[in-house]
Order: sequence, then C-alpha cells, then structure tokens
Amino acid sequence: MSSWRELNAIASELAGGARRAVRAMERALGRTGVYRVVGYRGYATRDRALVLGRVLQHTRIATAEASHAPWRNLLAAWQRIDADPLPFATVRARILGAHVDLTADDEGFLRSWIELPSPLSIVGWHDVELELVRAADAPVSEVPRAPARVLLPPSSAEFGVVSDMDDTVLQSEITSFLRAARLMLLENARTRLPFPGVAAFYRALERGGRDAVGGAGNPIFYVSSSPWNVHDVISDFLDAQQIPAGPMLLRDWDMGRSLLRSHAFKLEEIREILTTYPSLPFILVGDSGQRDPEIYSALVREFPGRIRAIYIRNVSPHPERSAAIRALAEDVAAAGSSLVLADDTLAAARHAAAHGWIAESALGEIGAEKRADEGTSGEKVETPGVETKQAPTVVIDDDVEHGDVE
Repeated sequence: MSSWRELNAIASELAGGARRAVRAMERALGRTGVYRVVGYRGYATRDRALVLGRVLQHTRIATAEASHAPWRNLLAAWQRIDADPLPFATVRARILGAHVDLTADDEGFLRSWIELPSPLSIVGWHDVELELVRAADAPVSEVPRAPARVLLPPSSAEFGVVSDMDDTVLQSEITSFLRAARLMLLENARTRLPFPGVAAFYRALERGGRDAVGGAGNPIFYVSSSPWNVHDVISDFLDAQQIPAGPMLLRDWDMGRSLLRSHAFKLEEIREILTTYPSLPFILVGDSGQRDPEIYSALVREFPGRIRAIYIRNVSPHPERSAAIRALAEDVAAAGSSLVLADDTLAAARHAAAHGWIAESALGEIGAEKRADEGTSGEKVETPGVETKQAPTVVIDDDVEHGDVE
C-alpha cells in the first residue's frame, strides 16, 4: 500500500508541476484565460451597416516599437496565431440607441449586416459598441465591450478605391515564402515600410481631383488575403505611415478548402462593395504577384462603366507574366477602362493626375515621399530583405500617352 501512496504522491507532484509549467507558459504568452470581443473596421450606407469582429481569448500583446528585437516580434506573431477563438458566442451590437444580438461562427467571427433604427446623417466613421453577453461556460473579460467601426462615405465622393495590402501597400515579398515569413514573423508594424510613395499617393486619392482637405474624402477599402489575426498589425501600420484608414476585409485562415480560395474571396468581397454603392465609380489597386489583374479585369466586365482604372504594382517582373497582364490590359481598354502595370508608384500617380482623379500638385509630395521611402533622402531606412525590382511600365489608355506616366 505504501508503494501506491508513494506513486500517487509522485504523480500528484508531477501533475502539479505540469500545471505550474502550463500557467507559467501562459503568463509568458500573455494569456489571461478570459475571452473578449474585438471589433474590426466595416462600412455602411445610411440605412445599414456591415459589422465585423471576433471573440477571442484575451492575450496581452506588447505595443509594437521600432526598437523591438526580432525575438519579441516573433513572440507577438505567435501570440496572434495562437489566440483561441470562442465559437457561437452571443454578441450585442449597439448603434444609434438600438441593439441587435449577433452569433459568432465556429471560428468566433462576426460578420453581419444590421438594419439601422434611423438613417445615418453624418458621414465618416461611426462606432458600433460590441458586448460579449453570452459565452457558454467560458470566462469573460471584466471589460466585455469593444468598439467596431463602420465608414459611411460622403455623397460628394468622386470615386472609391479598393486596394490589396501585401505587395501593394505593404512590402511583403509574397512571391518568396521564406522572405515573406521573415517579414511577417520577425518585423512589426513599426519596422515594416510601405512601397515608396504609396502613403502620399493614397492620401491624394482620398482627397481626389478637387484636392479636398478635411472632412470625409473618397473612401478606401482594403481587401486582402492576409488573416484576421494581423488586423491590429495592419491598422497600426497604416496609422504609423499616415496612410488613410479604411474598412478592412481580411480572411479566415482555417485549414479547410477555403484557405485556397483567395481568388474567390477577393472577388466576392469587392463585388459586395460595388453593389453596396451602385452609383460610385472605383479605382482598383493591386499587384502582379497573385491574381489581382485577373480579378480586377473580371470586375471591369461584370460592372461596365464602374471601374475607372486598374493600377497593378509589378512585383514579379518575369516576361511571361508581364505579357499576360498586357493582354489583360488590352481587354480592359476594350471594355472602356484602363490598366497600368508599373513598379513605380509615380507612374500610377501621374496617370491618375492626367485624368484629374488626383491633383497635379500632389505629384511633388508623392515624389518626395518616394525618395524618402527609398532611403535616398536620408529620412527613412529601407526595410531589410526587400529587393528593388525594375520592369517596363505597361499603359493601355487612349487618353494618356505612355511617356506621360514614366
């Protein structure tokens, strides 16, 4: 009997040690053991709003700093990946004095159009308060409420912009798995950089041809295949680089078949945006690394007269890819729009200025910021590991000469 007691004591001690080790690991990873709701950026019309969010285990992630060592960035990346979702939780969304209860899906995501109790009268951003009201037997954070935001574009908007994120705005090297993994895991929102000049270009697009300053401008929607786990990283990056904020439509990176449906995901999201604002023309911005040219050209055909231009950043300057995109550009031009393929932000900006979509005076600011981002002005340092590529610019537009954009 004594041997059994001794074995039981040893087992209890080992189990206690294991529990202490697990708790220590959870503390190191910033886990609190409670769940909370996180709000994302959606969009709205006067009568309804697209509310986005997720119910996750609350993890304390350190605020990104440019001085953080790679190991700290790696830890933060792991914390985002490892955060446990809470499926089928009930979340109450409040706006304009009314509320509606929403149910999270099996991955904790909230994505619901809600009818508004009265029309929105003020353009710009509106807060939607999200409250975690029922979470089965899971412990809930002491602060169960969080804001989601929705954007109501002004009726005076000249056009909307739909932009990809990786390798379009954010230097990501998606065409190289190892370099992309290094940037995602070992850098942070304060050490990553946009492509040269893109921040000033997007600010010019937001202001439009009238160069309107102040108030709500042309809306910019970010539709990306990046996972929702990095929503805070992208938001922080946009703020740090002074790139206009906009609704963000990201993906659920589950391990099912949907992980491979990037093309369909983008097409569906952009189609919904275009349908939501049927009188608003759009400019589409993407890159050549994946399927943006094919997706955007399909939308030109599906929504005739709605797409003013397609701007594609050339991040894979292989002759066969450029030739394929040139063929798409011919089809886009025949459908009444235009496509510009370039590895230089200024080429797209000059094309936009030639059409009056941005002010001519904005080109100076875009050029100055481009030089700063490239490190040639001494104001910024280029992101390590990002290579500069050069490829011929492709412009198929009867109204703009090729030499006017180079």
